[in-house]
Amino acid sequence: MKNIKYLFIAVFALIMVYSCTKFTALNTDPNVPTTVSPDMLATQVLKGTFRFWNPNPTDFSTGNLWCKHTAILQTNPNPYQYYYSYWPYGDFGGYKNLSDLKRMVEFAAGNPAESSYKGLAIFLKAWYGFQNTLDMGDVPYSKAGMAEDGITQPTYDKQTDVFAEILTDLTQAEADFASGTNFEGDIMYNGDATKWRKLCNTFQLKVIQTISKKVTADQKARFAAIVSANNLMADNTDNFQLTYTDNPNAWHPFYNGEGTRIYVGVSKMVVDALRNFNDRRLFYFAEPAQYLIDGGKLESDFAAYEGAPTELSADQLALNNQAGKYSLVNKRYVTVSAGDPMIKLSYAEQCFIIAEAIEEGWISGNAQTYYESGVKDILNYYMNLPSAASGVHGMAITQSYIDSYFAGGAAYATAGTKIQREQQIWTQRWLIDFFQGNGLNYPQFLRTGYPNFPLDPNTSMDPDDKSVYPQRWKYPTEEQVTNPVNYKKAIDDQYGGYDGINKVPWYLQ
Repeated sequence: MKNIKYLFIAVFALIMVYSCTKFTALNTDPNVPTTVSPDMLATQVLKGTFRFWNPNPTDFSTGNLWCKHTAILQTNPNPYQYYYSYWPYGDFGGYKNLSDLKRMVEFAAGNPAESSYKGLAIFLKAWYGFQNTLDMGDVPYSKAGMAEDGITQPTYDKQTDVFAEILTDLTQAEADFASGTNFEGDIMYNGDATKWRKLCNTFQLKVIQTISKKVTADQKARFAAIVSANNLMADNTDNFQLTYTDNPNAWHPFYNGEGTRIYVGVSKMVVDALRNFNDRRLFYFAEPAQYLIDGGKLESDFAAYEGAPTELSADQLALNNQAGKYSLVNKRYVTVSAGDPMIKLSYAEQCFIIAEAIEEGWISGNAQTYYESGVKDILNYYMNLPSAASGVHGMAITQSYIDSYFAGGAAYATAGTKIQREQQIWTQRWLIDFFQGNGLNYPQFLRTGYPNFPLDPNTSMDPDDKSVYPQRWKYPTEEQVTNPVNYKKAIDDQYGGYDGINKVPWYLQ
């Protein structure tokens, strides 16, 4: 009996040691492992948050329509191209991850990287809140993810308060990463806490600029202080992006999508902008228009490319495509399984954010320097992108090309007006998101009105007003059943009782 007692004690001790790094989570889902660790939860949540929502070529092509980078060239009109949606509702689904993030932090107790896991949890809540409030307006934030505490019908925070709380949370997340260490389970930055810290600061700049119509003096001062401290992204190695791989479970969503690619044209807006800048990204993004090649143009000639007007009727676009009149998206997108990473927030965008702030007088500095740095870095990004090592029609981006880029139409308009210079900044910022499937630039278009997205009332599918740009998504339909009082108060307070896509949320007023 004595030996058995000591054996029991020894086994129990081993279990306790193991539990310092691996923790048992209670769940009833047979597909979820019962033994979880903070790194496992981090991987699970990051994958669910940043992967494309339905990774297949058809849906990925749809994800590029909202920002007018591409056009679908089939007779059946895609609502996303014509200012509507198959499902015009927002989604609070990201908040469902908050419980897993809470478990992640609990399981990290005593772990050397505990502080970093706390920072990750807070950052992701801010990320979800930012996307949700841009999509819908007032949203639950302060009480989100608190069902375990008995709050199953969270109140909707005013949008002004949501933005303020997001900024507070990002400050806390940055502090947590600053006191933390590198951590496991990170598919975005490979656990580099220093890069996450920079991201928290850069993201604050983006949040503050997004509310430029409503920004306060204190928020401008905060923007200036973050720039002055300079704990920000330094180059493309700091880009916040989801990198696809050769693993079949992590292929680029457009890989093997040739059957879809032949009906996806690069937009006239993109082609015209790149040709105006003599920008070789055109050869990375597009194939030449067949009818121009048949007419004697070379694939290395800017004049061999013609974009598709996104506002044209679907029938006409399909007919023109059959005649080879448009530049389709580059074949390289379907031939490389790893493909281009999906950029969520980049050093180049940070440069454009700061350049605009200088033009607006929020901070001192040389806007031209930031503008040129942003452009050079995104060109450098493509120059070194493995998935773009071939298929660029003999017009590869080189360092000498980058060095001479600003000799033409892309030269900063130092002698022009402020609005002309800002339009240059906004155009380059819009081009970052080409064929990223993320639609992240649309709120910036709503904020600035530029680039000038085409809209034809004859083809618009907006059910309420075909002459305007949609400003938001409707609230999730289930809110009318699961949270009816707070849902009704939100639409009454903001939108006169009507949950419509053309209603203007606070940050755009």
